[in-house]
Amino acid sequence: MQTHLLSTRTISPLSNGCAATASASSSPSVAARLRRLPSGLQSVGKFSLAAITLDDYLPMRSTEVKNRTSTGDITSLRLITAVKTPYLPDGRFDLEAYDSLINMQIEGGAEGVIVGGTTGEGHLMSWDEHIMLIGHTVNCFGTRIKVIGNTGSNSTREAVHATEQGFAVGMHAALHINPYYGKTSIEGMVSHFVAVLPMGPTIIYNVPSRTAQDIPPEVIMAISGYPNMAGVKECVGHERVKHYTDKGIAIWSGNDDECHDSRWKYGATGVISVASNLVPGLMHSLMYEGENATLNEKLLPLMKWLFCQPNPTALNTALAQLGVARPVFRLPYVPLPLEKRIEFVSIVEAIGREKFVGQKEVRILDDDDFVLISRY
Repeated sequence: MQTHLLSTRTISPLSNGCAATASASSSPSVAARLRRLPSGLQSVGKFSLAAITLDDYLPMRSTEVKNRTSTGDITSLRLITAVKTPYLPDGRFDLEAYDSLINMQIEGGAEGVIVGGTTGEGHLMSWDEHIMLIGHTVNCFGTRIKVIGNTGSNSTREAVHATEQGFAVGMHAALHINPYYGKTSIEGMVSHFVAVLPMGPTIIYNVPSRTAQDIPPEVIMAISGYPNMAGVKECVGHERVKHYTDKGIAIWSGNDDECHDSRWKYGATGVISVASNLVPGLMHSLMYEGENATLNEKLLPLMKWLFCQPNPTALNTALAQLGVARPVFRLPYVPLPLEKRIEFVSIVEAIGREKFVGQKEVRILDDDDFVLISRY
C-alpha cells in the first residue's frame, strides 16, 4: 500500500496564477485572527491559510478552458438567468423542455445561465446529474451563452471536486456559496474560497437567508485580488452592493425586486435573476436601457409573487401554467395553491402574455394535474 505523507507547503502566487491581497479597508482584527492560525498553516499575502495537502496533489486546471473564458468575459454579463430544471413524470431531467427554455433565454437576451443553482434545484441532484447537466448545456449552447455551473458545497472537498469536473466539461465559470448549515469561521470561509479559486472564473454567492451566515466584506476583500475572482452575487441589499462597487468589485443583485435600483443607483453590474426565466426580454431591458421606473413597477408584482413561498416553488408552478415545463415537482417542492395560481394568471394578463416565454395559453391547472416525485 502506498502511503501519502501529509505535509505543509508554501502556496506560491506564481504556481497557481493567484495571489491573495488584503485591502486597506480589511479589519485589522480579522487580519490578526488570520495570522494567529495554528502552526501547519501557510501564508498567502497578508493572510494565513490552510495548506495541509498531499505532496502530489494539484488541481485539475485546463489551459484551454482558461484561455477560452477570462474573468472579464464573466464580469461583462448584465443578465444571468438562474435557470429552472424541468422534469419528466418519472423524475428524470426533461432535456427537451430544458433546451427549449435555454433557447428562450438566449432569444430574450440573457447572456449567461446558472446551471443547477437554487432555482435549478442543484441541491436535489446527484453530482452525476449535476455535472451531466452542466456538460449538456455547454455542449448545446456554450458558444451562444455563458454557462456558469453551481459547483459550490458546504464541503470543501466536494466543492473542489465538482468544480474540477465542471471546468473539465467546459463550463465558463463557477458559482460558489459559503459553507452552510455547519458554517465556519472567517478564516474558514477564506480558506474554502481559496481552495476553489485557482480553477477558473468564480462568482461568490452570498445569501444569508439560506446559509444562515453572511459573507462579510472582509472575506470578499481578502480574496478580491485573485485573478479568477469575477465578483459576488449579493442578496443582502443596496448598502452592501454600493460598498463593493465603490471598490471596483463586480456585483450581481440576487434580488429581482431590487435589481433595477442596484443596477442604476448603486453601481451593480447586473442581476442573477429568477424572473428572467419567465420574462427574459423585459429583464434585459431593465438591465440595459437605463433607469425605467415604469417598467420596474410593472414587474414588481411578478417578482414579489415569485417569492411568495421559498424559491423555486412559484417559478416551477408558473412554468407549468405557461406550458413550458411539465407540472412535475421533485419533492420537497410542491405547487402553489389554487388562489396563487389564479393570481399568476392575472399577473400574466396585466403584463401581456406575449412578454412571457412559451406560446401556449396560460392556465390555472387543477391540483390533480401536478405530479409529485419522491424517488428520482
